[in-house]
Amino acid sequence: RKFSPVIMTPVVCVVGLGLFQIGFPQVGKCVEIGLPMLILAIVVQQYAPLYFRHIHERTTFLFERYSLLLCIGIVWAFAAILTAAGAYNHVSLKTQQHCRTDKSFLISSAPWIKISYPFHWGPPIFTAGHSFGMMGAVLVSSFESTGAHFATARLAGATPPPAHVLTRSIGLQGIGIFLAGLCGAPAGSSVSVENIGLLGLTKVGSRRVIQISTGFMIFFSIFGKFGAFFASIPLPIFAAIYCILFGIVAAVGISFSQFANKNSMRNIYIIGLSLFLGISIPQYFAEYTASAGRGPARTNAGWFNDIINTVFASGPTVALIVASLLDNTLEPRANENDRGLSWFTPFLRRRKGYSDPRNEEFYSYPIRVHDFVPHRFL
Repeated sequence: RKFSPVIMTPVVCVVGLGLFQIGFPQVGKCVEIGLPMLILAIVVQQYAPLYFRHIHERTTFLFERYSLLLCIGIVWAFAAILTAAGAYNHVSLKTQQHCRTDKSFLISSAPWIKISYPFHWGPPIFTAGHSFGMMGAVLVSSFESTGAHFATARLAGATPPPAHVLTRSIGLQGIGIFLAGLCGAPAGSSVSVENIGLLGLTKVGSRRVIQISTGFMIFFSIFGKFGAFFASIPLPIFAAIYCILFGIVAAVGISFSQFANKNSMRNIYIIGLSLFLGISIPQYFAEYTASAGRGPARTNAGWFNDIINTVFASGPTVALIVASLLDNTLEPRANENDRGLSWFTPFLRRRKGYSDPRNEEFYSYPIRVHDFVPHRFL
């Protein structure tokens, strides 16, 4: 309820821009594959529809939906040809890892069928230090998910998510993390930033797409040969896609500023400072950790070090903390209209008759789940 467009602008921007290290820096590790993928994706997504729409109006729809799949298939085949032709036989091992499509016999070594089950790696072990460190990671994931949910709603043409919807989504994410840990996954579940950009690119925001994608992921996790086949795609291909998708998410963050007074020096100050610190502080923590082998926070309490180093290594978390602190302390009541709250507040109400009627359409449970869930959890 304390969020305003002034806060969401830098947070959503950093959700996209904070991942710049897995964008073009990864493309550059295999330029002959990554750069053609980036150029081809731009041409097929933006320029090809302008030309082919004169032939048939249906072509625009096809390019919007399937342009990325087409580009991945073309460049992946090109990478396979280079690998088979021996283009990487006499290059460094690092280059081979990023360019080859037959990395370490990935497909041949993968099992045909493998089913994960609870406590696959043994019974769980709980230690206070690791538990507090994970609390910091979960806190960071919650902050990042908040910005990602607002970006998703904006690209899907939905109303801004109310507080109870954010709470519900973070709670379901917690259940996902619990199940992942139960089955021995090395990392918990989190919001996929690339899927947010993909939603804006393809203009497909249906829940059915997510359900079908979930089925594919379960299938590939069980049948290892198929999963290994897709895992053989060179990483620079994905990095080229990230350059586009993360850029879309960052631009969505900028679009939130239209609901606030962009001529207010107060708003400019808050957005600029939180955006800059949201990128600069995590970069400092990353460089310090890379050189010293530990984070900048170093006290006798290891759990405290883990929390501080985790929180301030996350760009969206830093941006959210700085923007929320400034926006809610610099004369918030006197600047409600400049902050954009007059536009934001109606969407955050929950009571019928006071909230936006579209909220129930966008954020109700699917498949009549609301008939079985208590109202306070909806």
